[in-house]
Amino acid sequence: MHTTSDLPDLLAGPLVRRVEPERVLLWLVASRPLQQLHASLQPVGQAAQQLGLSDVRVIPIGRHAYVHLLTITPTSPLPQDQIIHYDLQWDSEQGNGLRSTAAHLCHGDELPSLMIASDNRRLLHGSCRKPHFAGEDALVRTDSWLAERRDQPEQRPAWLLMTGDQVYVDDVSGPLLVAVHQLIARLGLFDEALEGATVADSQALYQSDDTYYRREQLLPDVPSNMAVRDRFFGGVRKPVFTSANAHNHLISLAEMLAMYLLVWSPVPWRLIQPAMPDGLNDEERQRYQNEQQQIDAFVEGLPQVARLLAHQPSLMIFDDHDVTDDWNLTADWERTAYGHPFSRQIIGNAVLAYLLCQGWGNDPDAVAEPLDALAQLLENAKRSGSLDVSEQDACIDAVLRFHGWEYQIAGTPSLVVLDTRTRRWRSERSPFRPSGLMDWEALTELQQRLLDQTEVVIVSPAPMFGVKLIEGIQKLFSLAGHPLVVDAENWMAHRGAAKVLLNIFRHGRTPGNYVILSGDVHYSFVYDIVIRHREHGPQLWQITSSGLKNAFPPRLLDWFDRLNRWLYAPASPLNWLTKRRRMRVSPRDPDRASAGERLWNGSGIGLVELDEQGRPENVRQLDARGFDVDFPPRDTAAPAS
Repeated sequence: MHTTSDLPDLLAGPLVRRVEPERVLLWLVASRPLQQLHASLQPVGQAAQQLGLSDVRVIPIGRHAYVHLLTITPTSPLPQDQIIHYDLQWDSEQGNGLRSTAAHLCHGDELPSLMIASDNRRLLHGSCRKPHFAGEDALVRTDSWLAERRDQPEQRPAWLLMTGDQVYVDDVSGPLLVAVHQLIARLGLFDEALEGATVADSQALYQSDDTYYRREQLLPDVPSNMAVRDRFFGGVRKPVFTSANAHNHLISLAEMLAMYLLVWSPVPWRLIQPAMPDGLNDEERQRYQNEQQQIDAFVEGLPQVARLLAHQPSLMIFDDHDVTDDWNLTADWERTAYGHPFSRQIIGNAVLAYLLCQGWGNDPDAVAEPLDALAQLLENAKRSGSLDVSEQDACIDAVLRFHGWEYQIAGTPSLVVLDTRTRRWRSERSPFRPSGLMDWEALTELQQRLLDQTEVVIVSPAPMFGVKLIEGIQKLFSLAGHPLVVDAENWMAHRGAAKVLLNIFRHGRTPGNYVILSGDVHYSFVYDIVIRHREHGPQLWQITSSGLKNAFPPRLLDWFDRLNRWLYAPASPLNWLTKRRRMRVSPRDPDRASAGERLWNGSGIGLVELDEQGRPENVRQLDARGFDVDFPPRDTAAPAS
């Protein structure tokens, strides 16, 4: 039996999360509660400050796994726009620190470093990182890019904005699910009962004959789901969940938490020896072998990914795959998914994992109440090794009712991060139609955040201004009652939400310059947008970067791109059938386009640099294959749609 004595202290992290001159947040997972924990901060050219931690929260997630939420509060404000090297020490008699226990986070003998930017004018942003996608990992490329600039504070971005689908809990490869289960056993992550399932608890789930590539057989399928089944799947038996790749959908909270460790750190992979499970048929074995190649490449890059996250302050927000595909897409989907105890538990577990691993680092004060409940649930589980059923139910109830995921970062420009998943404008009269991405109250709050600001960066996981052709196809499927088939999740899909959003942009007291950063769609593009017939109206820029490790089917996107240019040419009357007809949208051409493409397809991460007025002066895609793609401004004389 394994014990903590043969486990490394650090399992994952530290990740540098929100940073301010008065406060630095670090997230890490250790195999035991770290004792006598303190931090060392050393701005370049200054003496090191030895600091106790003003707030150390240690939350057990298993017998040998403890999440540490660290708040460093210096005695005086930290300098801005300077490189600050940092270290963590614990067990002072043994002299444990990052250089000795986590060498992969360091550049040689150099301790990890961070920078607190004085403004928000230099930003990295990206979404959609699927481990078994057959392509390079943009976070690896980003680490190499940042390493070349680690001693140049003027070149370091203020933030790494991870704009959704940081993990894919609904689309998991066989090798990764095997690794998840081995890690659960190795660390003793807590068990749980499974309400309304065909298996009694998480241990029965892990041992089930259907646990690999057949989980759709275990997922909820209830009589109230008949309408959904008939509408979307032609009456074929399908789960509540709409993912086309739900064969390995994560279910338990332990599975969700293990996933985070395995996609952010190389250390857990050194503790396990995944192997192809027994009982797979020929097709499943072939699929496993193919996926194994991609997972091997993914794991090889994890030391660099961990190093990047230990150096670059990061902010995050969920999209659907962090929880499940099409999460809250329609009122009918919500009624069906939350109406069954098992599907509700799966969704709740994913949101709880997000809270602990992502949400806390964005705004700890805002999530204090649901985090307290989760911490108590996990603390009580230490005695039995299993989550209490009633406590878990109450915790899930609370987190599903919670509406405080959005947040704002003060500065120039102000950074506003939107929750486009949990506060939706539901179509009660047409429950099969797509819900608006934000409801009236949320949009009103957004407008209040924007009043009297001169410049702002909005982070919306889904693009506010997308490709017209694709939005048109989604509209046709929605009118036919099939929005789930085409993932009809765009701002213009719901008439009320679209109208309010566009009115916000036209409001006289909202900013003159908007930059909208988005992901989700698995391709990248840039639009320059102005309001027609208004000399002094606001300027908007839609900048989309997706995915970090994902891409759109190349041939299909080529056709969409070409048809969009033909059907929605500047003189096309189809432009006046769109909700944004009062907007003049000018697509930028990527400089590496070979045949007039406006959509860039390839894994990568976006880099945006803003001028003193908050206008983009440099928009680039750092392609994961090792080159850059520029999106230069269009010739003002060039036509637009």
